[in-house]
Amino acid sequence: MAATTQSRGIQITPAALEHLKALRQSQGHDLCLRLGVRQGGCSGMSYAMDFEDPGNIQPTDEVFDYEGFQVVCDPKSLLYLYGLALDYSNALIGGGFQFTNPNASQTCGCGKSFGV
Repeated sequence: MAATTQSRGIQITPAALEHLKALRQSQGHDLCLRLGVRQGGCSGMSYAMDFEDPGNIQPTDEVFDYEGFQVVCDPKSLLYLYGLALDYSNALIGGGFQFTNPNASQTCGCGKSFGV
């Protein structure tokens, strides 16, 4: 089964998309963004995001397309991330990527980890 493309599942704001595209361009070649979760962080689970080669997309991955920018998520992580909104702010205090996760029952003060 091939990776599927959906218009929903993980939401990315225009500000976050613009910043992600700029970061990808600085890498020097076409990459996709992999979003996931891993054990750890002050609330039990932490967000993971990194650029990777589109050739690494697995048949079971969900692929979300945003104006030609691909966001990839493995099925296990998507259970925790479905409905996530990723935003970006360049504010001096509290800036960076912000995750709004409707599946999180608790989040830490830094906003980079969560519990379910």
